[in-house]
Amino acid sequence: MSTISVSDARGKLPEVIETSHTEAVFLERHGKPAAVLISPEQYDRLMDALEDVGDVHAFDEAMADEGPNIPWDQVKADLGWE
Repeated sequence: MSTISVSDARGKLPEVIETSHTEAVFLERHGKPAAVLISPEQYDRLMDALEDVGDVHAFDEAMADEGPNIPWDQVKADLGWE
């Protein structure tokens, strides 16, 4: 993890982008975090992980739902799998 001020980052943007391919770069404005720069690959991995967490949460909610159960044989018949 690297930290650089926004004003310093302006002057070295190509280097900051290169660094973001190996680690997150935190951009600060007036000494406070303003943004985080990461590589497109890391962004994709984070979005995939976030989607997976959402899927797990949706599954957990569906399993907790107190609705009527449909027997597997009925599901297959309804889908024309038998």
